[in-house]
Amino acid sequence: MRNLIISAALVAASLFGMTAQAAEAPAAPYVELTNPVPVAVPGKIEVVELFWYGCPHCYAFEPVINPWVEKLPSDVNFVRIPAMFGGPWDAHGQMFLTLEAMGVENKVHAAVFNAIQKEHKKLVTPDEMAEFLATQGVDKDKFLATFNSFAIKGKIVQAKELAKKYEISGVPTMIVNGKYRFDVGSAGGAEQALQLADKLVDKERAANKAAAN
Repeated sequence: MRNLIISAALVAASLFGMTAQAAEAPAAPYVELTNPVPVAVPGKIEVVELFWYGCPHCYAFEPVINPWVEKLPSDVNFVRIPAMFGGPWDAHGQMFLTLEAMGVENKVHAAVFNAIQKEHKKLVTPDEMAEFLATQGVDKDKFLATFNSFAIKGKIVQAKELAKKYEISGVPTMIVNGKYRFDVGSAGGAEQALQLADKLVDKERAANKAAAN
C-alpha cells in the first residue's frame, strides 16, 4: 500500500512538473520555415501578407493592417501576394496581379474588397471585373489586355510557387523576411499579429546588424 501511495505521488509530481514546464514554455505563435524563401528586395526586411478578396477575415484585417503598413520604416518592404487555390481564388488573384501591374492596385484595392464582401459581386470573369473596374476609373480594354498577357501568367506562376514555399494553408497569413509564418488566429488577433510582425522585424534587423559587424 505504501509503495502504491509513493508511486501515485511520483506520478502526480511528474504530471505537475510537465504542466509547469508547459506553462513556462508556451508554443511560439509562429512557425520558422525549414527552408527560408529569398526576399523580393535584397537588403530590406520583407513582410508578406497572403490574402484573398473573397475572405471575410482578410477584409476585416484591412482597416488594421493598412495604417500599420503606412508607418513602416524605410528598411521594411511590404508585399501583398494573392493566395490562389483554384476557382475564384485564382480569378481574384489574377485580377489583383493585373491591377498591380497596371499601377492602379492601391487606388482600387479597397473598392474591389467592398464590391465582393459588401455588395456581393462575384467578379470571377474578366468581363465582370472589367465592367466593375471601369466604374473605378480603370481603362476596360487595357485591363483585359493586361489580364490575358504573358507577363501576368508568369506572375501567377510565381505567386503560386511562393505560396507553396511558404507552406500556407489559409489566409490571411503573414511571412516575415521569408523565415517566419503566422496567421491572425495563431497570433491571437489582428493587433497581436502586427505586434508579432514588429517583433520579428526587430529580430531580423538585430541579426542583420550583428552579421554586418
